[in-house]
Amino acid sequence: MSSREYLRQLPSHQRGPSNRDLAFRLHVDAPLLAGLLAIMAYGMFILYSAGGEDINLLIRQSMRFLVGFTTMFVLAQFPPRTFRFWTPVLYGIGLVMLVLVLLVGIEAKGAQRWLYIPGFGRFQPSELMKIAVPALVAWFFRDRALPPSFRDVVIALTIVIVPALLIGKQPDLGTALLIAMSGLVILFMAGLSWRIIGAAVAFVAVAAPLMYFYVMHDYQRRRVDTFLNPEADPLGAGWNIIQSKTAIGSGGIDGKGWLNGTQSRLDFLPESSTDFIFAVLAEELGLLGILLLFALYLFVIGRCLWISYHAQDLFSRLLGAGLAITFFIYILVNVGMVSGLLPVVGVPLPLISYGGTSIVTLLAGFGMLMSIHTHRRLIG
Repeated sequence: MSSREYLRQLPSHQRGPSNRDLAFRLHVDAPLLAGLLAIMAYGMFILYSAGGEDINLLIRQSMRFLVGFTTMFVLAQFPPRTFRFWTPVLYGIGLVMLVLVLLVGIEAKGAQRWLYIPGFGRFQPSELMKIAVPALVAWFFRDRALPPSFRDVVIALTIVIVPALLIGKQPDLGTALLIAMSGLVILFMAGLSWRIIGAAVAFVAVAAPLMYFYVMHDYQRRRVDTFLNPEADPLGAGWNIIQSKTAIGSGGIDGKGWLNGTQSRLDFLPESSTDFIFAVLAEELGLLGILLLFALYLFVIGRCLWISYHAQDLFSRLLGAGLAITFFIYILVNVGMVSGLLPVVGVPLPLISYGGTSIVTLLAGFGMLMSIHTHRRLIG
């Protein structure tokens, strides 16, 4: 049998790219790219209304998308073994930068989260750890027997907890929890025992009251109180979530129409172009607009899981699945926060909210997923 006939008999996911496949030669996954572009276009559509029809806001967001896409394309050119080699170095650099943030970081709005880098400007090291933490946990399990032993679980938890604690000290509890969850997702995908999961849930349930009284800052406790009873302070701490739920509920099935929202237009809804942009979408486009966004998100997440399922080594499989589920967690936290189902933690809606570093970080993760897919080797 000739090699060409052999290739034809292989399943499509094992044949590897043909020379005519431009997307593979550029190391870009066309379905994933199409899904991301659709989400971004939808986001710009909503941002124009949420930002008060400010075209300069769209231009700045477009520049951030351009930087993010450049980062994604560059990372997609490197094979997964490159990420595997540099992961411990990236994690180490991130830890050092987190320590420097606590020592010499830039303070703004009561939080010390940024470093000033000459020639670059302000940089938030916690964004780097959104990729470094799950990548290092995947790297740690790359050649170990699964399900993991108790010793391996303890080491993996240490990898996750140390940067989460450093970020929580800034203070930035929302990002710390998201980074912790991104690492724990990899640990779960590695086959963590349900007995350990049950013990961890019980520990969190016992520790939560102690954290509330002895660990959380005053503003963090106010957020929890507001989540439990926003009507207790309707003109103060509860204002954001009350106005957000009003906007979502008033949208109905098909919304009030694009550019016709009242909550954001009349300045009842704060942070309408960033953390609470989902409420603007719900008010103007209604349930149908929400379902369209969810469909686009699910397509991207499904494609990422498909890529991770067909990855050819354990590191790539764990990393790909971890990045996909972490993306889902970001969506879940923002939508839950804006809907009043979760406390407000300041998490943007991925690829929709106006922002800079989070866009670049997310697209960097998608670049790694594209690399995992397009650098697959033919298995005979």
